[in-house]
Amino acid sequence: MKVIFLDLDGTLLGENYSPEPAEPVIEELLARGYEVIINTSKTRSEVEYYLKSWDLEKPFIVENGSAVYIPENYFPREAIGEIGIPRGDYRIIELGRPYLEIKDALDELAPRYGLKYYGNSALEEVMAFTGLSRELAQLAMKREYSETVFRWKRAGFKRELETRGFRVIRGTRFLSVTGDTDKGKAAKALLAFYSLLGDVESYALGDGENDFPLFEVVENAFIVGNLSHPKAKHINSVEEFLEVIP
Repeated sequence: MKVIFLDLDGTLLGENYSPEPAEPVIEELLARGYEVIINTSKTRSEVEYYLKSWDLEKPFIVENGSAVYIPENYFPREAIGEIGIPRGDYRIIELGRPYLEIKDALDELAPRYGLKYYGNSALEEVMAFTGLSRELAQLAMKREYSETVFRWKRAGFKRELETRGFRVIRGTRFLSVTGDTDKGKAAKALLAFYSLLGDVESYALGDGENDFPLFEVVENAFIVGNLSHPKAKHINSVEEFLEVIP
């Protein structure tokens, strides 16, 4: 069984965030027999938007490893037992901290450091910071486990957040604040379920520092863009990625 974790921003998605250019990539990976797992800093609402566009009904990981969403009855109960917390159409493995805990900490620090993030920004400001359309910006503001710091006036807030048990990690453009988790922890948790069903060969594709923990837990890691990682093979495009994997 081949399981592949895919980042969205800067990897599958371009500057206009359209799902259409990535659709052939998703279709090709499925045709080759991959379990395609989105592992992103985006929210559940954003990921659901893309999964619907791609007609992809798979588990997914949100907000930099803060939670794993598994469609109800996706895995056979007789093989792996009960999974996570039942909520709506999903079983959820929560690894991060509730959004309000993170927002409360940022609200306290914001006046001293000049912080701007989803929770203290108007919709129009979010659109300006991110380049998202109005529809996608509204989905991005539906946060459950993390915050994104768009702008700050002075340094020091990162250390204060870390002393309170939060993680601050750089994505493609912004800083993400989460609980004590990352994309690698979430991927490892999901891979444990797949391994109960048979042998697993794991892959990952990303572009940012927040993907580095993910690269550490898979067998075959690939990075696109300007960064480098000792475990990841550098590629120039998603199209090249399709050329170098089986």
